Amino acid sequence: MSHVLSSRSLNIAQALVRMNTVSSKSNLELIDFIRDHLAGIGVRSRITRNADRNKANLFATLGAGKPAGVIISGHTDTVPWDGQNWSVDPLSAIVQAWPDGEAADGEVEHAVPRLYGRGSADMKSFIAIALANAERFVESASPFAVHFAFSYDEEVGCFGVKELIADMKDAGIKPLACIVGEPTGMVPAIAHKGVYRYKCCVRGKEAHSSLTPNSVNAIEMGARVIGKLRDMAEGFELHEARYEGFDVPYSTASVGQFHGGMADNVVPRDAEFRYEFRNLPTADAQEMQKEVLAFAAKTEMSMKKVAPEAGFTFETICEVPSFLGSANDAVTRLAQRLSGESRVTQIAFGSEAGIFKNAGIPTVVCGPGSIHQAHQPDEFVTLDQLARCELFLQGLASTKTIG
Repeated sequence: MSHVLSSRSLNIAQALVRMNTVSSKSNLELIDFIRDHLAGIGVRSRITRNADRNKANLFATLGAGKPAGVIISGHTDTVPWDGQNWSVDPLSAIVQAWPDGEAADGEVEHAVPRLYGRGSADMKSFIAIALANAERFVESASPFAVHFAFSYDEEVGCFGVKELIADMKDAGIKPLACIVGEPTGMVPAIAHKGVYRYKCCVRGKEAHSSLTPNSVNAIEMGARVIGKLRDMAEGFELHEARYEGFDVPYSTASVGQFHGGMADNVVPRDAEFRYEFRNLPTADAQEMQKEVLAFAAKTEMSMKKVAPEAGFTFETICEVPSFLGSANDAVTRLAQRLSGESRVTQIAFGSEAGIFKNAGIPTVVCGPGSIHQAHQPDEFVTLDQLARCELFLQGLASTKTIG
């Protein structure tokens, strides 16, 4: 069924994209916008803030009094665009048509309108369409409510959603299911890997480079742990049972940053590196980290013989659990029905889905746009995708059963 995106949904999507909610900044302008919009139709919002009170989650129930509900989940923060080569203002939220193929005579066959801007695909447009149809959810004759759950700091570790879920539980709210609107091309996704990131600080003992036996080289000791990580990565590739459907069907480990040293003739006292595991839903990233810690502890023994203060310290940067749903889950069947898709997919990127699932809420990931446009220069989402999303959410408002 063809559908043209409503001007109301497009206008709200443009308004949200024009708000700068890069993770290093506040998202309160956007949260206040949503709260005020919902208050205008008589819906009260629950707000939970971070420790600095410059960021917030929003949770709202549309159809209060109904016995249970379906969560519509989205994150309000975006990645930055510093250093990227944009041809448009990242906050412009302009709509431009883009040629989609050529006719036989070389003329443009079809021009596809796109909404450009940071967060257009990931994932403010989904939030906007939900907001544009909020009154429809309030007035719906559906036997279940719809909950809006919009979080902060997803892009830097899924920190906000944990506070949101804790608040939801404290309030005694027990949703039936959750739909996370990350960009999947409106194809329901039932699995993704986890993302676990750590920082390792290495303390050695400095000395003149002519006296290396009297020193502990922090870079070299860090390199030993990095070598362990590389051995683990190769082990995953060679021996881990494959999980087909992922771009890389096994777990991975990689080092993203390394810093250390001050001069060629000084044995470095300090070094620091950061690394990550992206684990399959069937693999345990915390066990992987325990293996690294055990290796570091053995390495420390020789370091401390030279300098008792030498050693390793580890810090958790983020722990985003993997997600594993099922094509047989009622919420997956609901998403298939609403999207008109008979298939399901798996996604390469992390999301809040695993956190909702681990909280006991059946979850699926389904939203407009493509991850190939997200985080990129000239990020965009097609209006065709947004129209499909609008039909999806309008269908949810009139749904009588889940599954």
